[in-house]
Amino acid sequence: MTNRDSRYDILFEPVQIGPKTTKNRFYQVPHCNGMGHRYPQAMAAMRGVKAEGGWGVVCTEECSIHPSSDLSPAPLMRLWDDNDLPVHELMVEKVHAHDALAGIQLVHNGFEVANYVSRQPSLAPCNIPTEAFPHVQARAMDKADIRDYRDWHVAAAKRAKKAGYDIIYTYAAHGTMTLLFQFLLSRYNQRADEYGGSLENRVRLVREVLEDLKDAVGDSCAVAFRFAVDELLGSGGMQKSEAQDMVGLLAEIPDLWDVNVADWHNDSMPSRFGTEGGQEEYIDFVKQTTTKPVVGVGRFTSPDTMVSQIRRGVIDLIGAARPSIADPFLPNKIDRGAVDEIRECIGCNMCTSGDYLAYPMRCTQNPTMGEEWRRGWHPERISKAESDSTVLVVGGGPAGLEATLALSRRGYETTLSEAKGVLGGRVIRESSLAPLNEWRRVADHRNYMLSQAANVQTYTDSPLTAADVLDMGANHIAIATGSKWRTDFTGLQHQAPIPVSHPSSVVSPDRVLSGEKLSGEVMIYDDDHYYLASAIAEQLACDGMSVTLVTPAADIAEWTHHTLENEHIQVRLRELGVEIICKKEMVSIQQGFVTLGCIYMETPLELAADFVIPVTARDAEDQLYRDLTAMESDWADAGIQSITSIGDCFAPATIAMAVHGGHEYARHLDKSEEERAFFRRELDLGGE
Repeated sequence: MTNRDSRYDILFEPVQIGPKTTKNRFYQVPHCNGMGHRYPQAMAAMRGVKAEGGWGVVCTEECSIHPSSDLSPAPLMRLWDDNDLPVHELMVEKVHAHDALAGIQLVHNGFEVANYVSRQPSLAPCNIPTEAFPHVQARAMDKADIRDYRDWHVAAAKRAKKAGYDIIYTYAAHGTMTLLFQFLLSRYNQRADEYGGSLENRVRLVREVLEDLKDAVGDSCAVAFRFAVDELLGSGGMQKSEAQDMVGLLAEIPDLWDVNVADWHNDSMPSRFGTEGGQEEYIDFVKQTTTKPVVGVGRFTSPDTMVSQIRRGVIDLIGAARPSIADPFLPNKIDRGAVDEIRECIGCNMCTSGDYLAYPMRCTQNPTMGEEWRRGWHPERISKAESDSTVLVVGGGPAGLEATLALSRRGYETTLSEAKGVLGGRVIRESSLAPLNEWRRVADHRNYMLSQAANVQTYTDSPLTAADVLDMGANHIAIATGSKWRTDFTGLQHQAPIPVSHPSSVVSPDRVLSGEKLSGEVMIYDDDHYYLASAIAEQLACDGMSVTLVTPAADIAEWTHHTLENEHIQVRLRELGVEIICKKEMVSIQQGFVTLGCIYMETPLELAADFVIPVTARDAEDQLYRDLTAMESDWADAGIQSITSIGDCFAPATIAMAVHGGHEYARHLDKSEEERAFFRRELDLGGE
């Protein structure tokens, strides 16, 4: 039942897309998820939950149309022949069950695939090294190949129609990822025939494919075109000026324009480097060039921003990938007047790592993502308490906050005790760094939701001893006291502590995150390889300090390649004058300087450093948990049935893992051992 603010009524208007009509303007654009054809039940359930949450259109990820575009080992969708139909039919069924339209994004990736399974040569506009397999060269397509390529699109579109899809895409976006985009780009398309050279010639294949699809399925399915209007490479790539001409040549052919910037690290811009609605300046011309509806993205979480872009004629449909992951029920929350309850995307891009590493994606904000079918977790529903037990959660970081929130939703009387003066733990400390400000949403959302819960008591500035815990009278205790950074340089490179002759030169990241100010030459040693070392380097450099970032890896912040941050980090740190040193390990720390060593050879290097910040490994802050387990004989008298460590206290990891751990604890409380261990495995399409 709607109770929405009338200002947002425009978001719930239907939109005509060719022969189809959406029920509202909320459009889940195609996005990868690490499930695809390998985990079809999980993929379909995840898409179905989004349809249930109010998204008017729910699309697949990219879907390969032929074995010469074999994306293995990535588990993305396939539609090579009729054997692939059951996977698609399952997804369509889940989406249609909630009155949403189902879209499919057909793709051939050209030279961006190695075809590891199919073993077919890669295809390209011209002879060029294969992107994913550099010592093999893609084969330049001849006219017969082009005819085949068009036929593959038509065959896949007909299968998609048979599966029940409402919207069928062809795809020329996200940089060099697609063969159609490769044909559009003059740096890759150096053909001398009618498919190369002039703008009209390079657009020819796109036009032919779109017209083929319209002829094949346009009577009953909408045909969409996804197009990157700018690669942000300047004159070396697709630019808005050229894109304007291309859109003009194709303006009225597709039923829908889905427009963005390329490549993926610019489109799914991390919050460290881009703001909500940040693509507007690149895509705003499209709606002025075509009468067809336009969908665009921008990590939209604010309904006011959404309404603004629609009313100002920027887009017709609110496109979303990451916001629909963080909160699949975002549209329904706006509709029922619960805007404050939206779980806003923090732009950390933990979700994109699932595609890069070929596992079902996860989300820092939404611990149920990827667990909808596997464990039966729903983002808005949770089983009710199975007893009248009371729960004490010690520690108000991401694990403790999520555990408390989920416990309250189950109906448990819960007490949350935090030693510090504010709830949020590491999220509050890390988001104090300007690059990570938006990550505070993890704490803000849960703090707001807990403020609305009548069955939760929250205490800050309340450190507890083991005796205090026993005196609280709670039946179940969750210890979520977090972790602390080590300062002895033990990490991936160093399996044992290294010599530190001047300990006062070593500054824990925890001290920096707590606001301690440093002066002089600062060296950050990154053996963690994720975001924090580079974020501290950025913050200190912005504060005017001389900063050197050292890592034993071949690249800084290596793991951030999976979260689309790395290229932006590289640029930002260089712009700020941070000196970057790779493939060096820490040997020793003396007063005023450090000694580094090459990771391959004994070639010492001395560098000036007044302070060294080791971002290496963490130790669980589990002393309270260990004290309590040592007093197990006293539990019964205190009415305690269980004591469990969760989050970083159990095993230091990412914020996403801490949130998941807290949620898992709450879901499993009072469940049998068999129920706690349960998750379904996809042994075949039907599961177990």
